[in-house]
Amino acid sequence: MTIGNALRGAAVGAALGPAAAPAQTLITPEAFLSAVVGKTITFHEIRSGMLVGTEEFLSPTLSVWRMEGRGCVYGQITTPNGQICFLYDDAPDGLPVRWWPYLYNDRLMVRLARFVGSETQEVRSISEDGLNCPSAPVGERNQLRQLPNCRKIRFKAR
Repeated sequence: MTIGNALRGAAVGAALGPAAAPAQTLITPEAFLSAVVGKTITFHEIRSGMLVGTEEFLSPTLSVWRMEGRGCVYGQITTPNGQICFLYDDAPDGLPVRWWPYLYNDRLMVRLARFVGSETQEVRSISEDGLNCPSAPVGERNQLRQLPNCRKIRFKAR
């Protein structure tokens, strides 16, 4: 079964975005998280095919991200306005990274939720294997920083 087939049922009720091509179907952040919580997934840049990083979804509100050659970074997850937002411990500006999840020809994708410098990444694998990162400090799970709300941004059709 492909990743897309696993999420197809969740996508049935999702609305198409204004600029979505016929083969693209937005899925809710909740449906995305339902498919990945407790799992580790790899993200690849769609144009180059290069591995961007690997993320283990510890819960619907906490993940751990690792890029090649770098250490583990914990992130808080929120889901406002149809977006998945990640605020990582090492965010230099203190702002979350915002994504729109969608299916494209049965492939699970995420698009950076911004107009300039946007990128698209594809989920290439989902596994049960963890990243073997050190546990998040106990205080971090109990005293999570307040996440700023992600702004609702929509693309306009050309």
